[in-house]
Amino acid sequence: MQGILLTRANGVLKPICWVLGEIMNGIFNVLDLIGIPNVGLSILLFTLIVYLLMLPLNVRQQKFSKLSAIMNPEIEAIRKKYQGRTDTESMQKQQAETKAVYDKYGVSQTGSCIQLLIQMPILFSLYRIIYAMPAYVDKLKDAYTGLVTQLMSVDGVAEILQGFSNSSRYSSQFTNESYLAGDAEYISNTFIDCLNMATPTEWESLAEAFPDLAAEINSTYEVISRYNNFLGVNIGNTPANLFSQGFSNGTYLLCLVAILIPALAAGTQWLNTKLMPQTNTGNSSDSTANSMAQSMKTMNMMMPLMSAWFCFSFQIGIGIYWIGGAVFRSIQQVVINKYLDKTLDYQKLIEQNKEKAAQKQEKYQEKQKKRADAYSSLQEQANRNTKKISTRANMAGQPQMTEEEREERMKEVQKYQKNTSAGSIASRANMVRDYNNSNSGGNSSDSSKNSGNSKNSGKK
Repeated sequence: MQGILLTRANGVLKPICWVLGEIMNGIFNVLDLIGIPNVGLSILLFTLIVYLLMLPLNVRQQKFSKLSAIMNPEIEAIRKKYQGRTDTESMQKQQAETKAVYDKYGVSQTGSCIQLLIQMPILFSLYRIIYAMPAYVDKLKDAYTGLVTQLMSVDGVAEILQGFSNSSRYSSQFTNESYLAGDAEYISNTFIDCLNMATPTEWESLAEAFPDLAAEINSTYEVISRYNNFLGVNIGNTPANLFSQGFSNGTYLLCLVAILIPALAAGTQWLNTKLMPQTNTGNSSDSTANSMAQSMKTMNMMMPLMSAWFCFSFQIGIGIYWIGGAVFRSIQQVVINKYLDKTLDYQKLIEQNKEKAAQKQEKYQEKQKKRADAYSSLQEQANRNTKKISTRANMAGQPQMTEEEREERMKEVQKYQKNTSAGSIASRANMVRDYNNSNSGGNSSDSSKNSGNSKNSGKK
């Protein structure tokens, strides 16, 4: 078992993280070959590439949003039409009419949810990779390896590392059974996790605590700082620590940078929500629609605030990803909106969707007709078999069923089938079962009569 943060993701995210991790590692290696190995630049390029790969999903989602905005008045009219009617028939009619509108515009009632469900694992994987870069970028992990190997042979290192400000995120690794058992790989990964989250002040305190390793600690920190330096800021630090450091040292420029990062995150997130196609509910009298609209409005207000808080608390690298992602999404939305407005003929698309919906309905009706024909054929066969049994019973000296008795038994059989679809397996099984039960009952009755007659004749 390896370190919690350094280990690559397992479970559902494992294959997605592996693919995205290979992309991140490749980007960093290319930048290293051209002489600019930089984590911040790698994150921006990585985010750009991933959002380009997700472009088809974004186009589909925005197309759905635009069509939803156009068809929303028709959906609203159906809601008003059946407002307050909760009987089963009305609800079924409302559902059928709503489905017809969705078919008319060629969109799925769960279309937007499906797009989000596809994108969510990718976004979680992005966060996972950026949060634990050494787990996916080989050169970044190698930069720590030499120092960590030496620290593992020195007593008291674990206590120093557990005193770091971000120790709560990896403290459980020091009490894990693999760590206590002396698993060298696990211990190495744990130390790298700690150093990867350490602030500049904590690196200095580590060098002071172990003066014999001060040269190795400082050289490792220089390499990591060079990798993490982005526009003069160490992205391994957090804006919260940066603000505290700048305020205590009187370096107010650091305080400004620390505030600017979460502010940009909130601003770009707000811009992103404004550029998204909005569904206008108007003065809707439907409480459900109004509730959904209010929830969406609240979410659009809360998302920028949440972005600011996250980007203030976590590493600056997360803030770069958050800001870069919001900027890329905004650019994508502007470009996609112009593309759809210029190339998409909504009226023509609606006509095409009407034809598809009509063809689909026609195929469905043909299928239902075949089932109904098969059901009728089965009923005719059952009627013929009933007549044959009656004839055989008459030939055997048993009283023949009258036409009224035969019709009564068929009604008994059919009453069990009214809740099953014509031609279904359940319908056929019910018919055969009840038909056999009816004949069995009839024959038993006739047999009882004959038995009684026999006894009477014996008495005579």
